[in-house]
Amino acid sequence: MIGSNPALNEDTFSMPVSELAPNREVMTLGSTVFKSLTLIGICIVCATITWGLTTKGGVFDMGVAMPWVLGGVIGGLILALITIFNPKASPVTAPLYAAAEGLFLGAISAMYEASFGSANGQAGPYSGIVVQAVALTMAVTLVMLALYGTRVIRVTEKLRAGIIAATGAVVVVYLASFVLGFMGIQIPYLHSSGPIGIGISLVIVGIAAFNLLLDFDLIERGVQTAAPKYMEWYAGFALLVTLVWLYLEILRLLSKLRSR
Repeated sequence: MIGSNPALNEDTFSMPVSELAPNREVMTLGSTVFKSLTLIGICIVCATITWGLTTKGGVFDMGVAMPWVLGGVIGGLILALITIFNPKASPVTAPLYAAAEGLFLGAISAMYEASFGSANGQAGPYSGIVVQAVALTMAVTLVMLALYGTRVIRVTEKLRAGIIAATGAVVVVYLASFVLGFMGIQIPYLHSSGPIGIGISLVIVGIAAFNLLLDFDLIERGVQTAAPKYMEWYAGFALLVTLVWLYLEILRLLSKLRSR
């Protein structure tokens, strides 16, 4: 799933007056962290399942993988749209989205491993691209969390606008690439493994990483404004959207490096 995090925006934590009753349950940081980790756990478990299904006997099976890839993408997109337009449904749709994304990620990760980390479908001397991508995603997330938590980087209005603009540009380029691909036209350097192509991937990884700052900032503001309890699931879903994007971009970057 490419793109920034459409689940989080300036109006994410606004609520009708009817939800401002003094005794209502509100969003807390600890509970949001727990639910975010729960969604990540669901995603990992489902990814492990499709990884096993598509690599039985240590040999990758494209015929088995593709239905999971397509089903995960379509199912994840539908569930994401439902969650974004109806946050109150997030306690149900967010776990389902995590499962759909996990099924997709397991299959697409096995595909990358077979293409760029193995030889003839068997584990080769350069296997481990997926482990590297997971480790780098975790490292980048922890670094961005530390930078945000220590206020080394402050999410100002100018920074927020810049990240949103850069992310929008990435989305437009990806959509154009998708549409032009049906006409046999490729955007120069976007998918190449040359220095420029690798540089483009590095920039996109950076943009995805900076989107984590927006997630952390809006989650913090949601807690401060005592958003409704269901927003904990919604916030966890929003963070997962960015993490999935970041992981996929890192995986693409590593595949370009190995192609050289």
